[in-house]
Amino acid sequence: MAASVVRSAMALRTSVGRPVAFVRKIPWTAASSELREHFAQFGHIRRCSVPFDKETGFHRGLGWIQFSSEEELRNAIQQENHIIDGVKLHVQAQRPKKLLRDQISDEEKDF
Repeated sequence: MAASVVRSAMALRTSVGRPVAFVRKIPWTAASSELREHFAQFGHIRRCSVPFDKETGFHRGLGWIQFSSEEELRNAIQQENHIIDGVKLHVQAQRPKKLLRDQISDEEKDF
């Protein structure tokens, strides 16, 4: 089961051109089902991944939400107050890895 969770998280992280939100500051009391339920108000959730720390057994406070469309992702990002268990989540669009690598290499050229 743990391997399938890892594969799911890796698939979301490497999604290029897919509407994926990166979520930080998830309270340790929240389960992935709560995250899925909260973001379902913005559209259909294709995947929800919250990786766990093997040593502590708790999740790491971050996760990925894959929506069915870019419009649903934009709606979720435009909402300023995502609050679960009294904690405000930080939500942003997941940048594709290739774009992130290109940006880093461009920044290195400036030095």
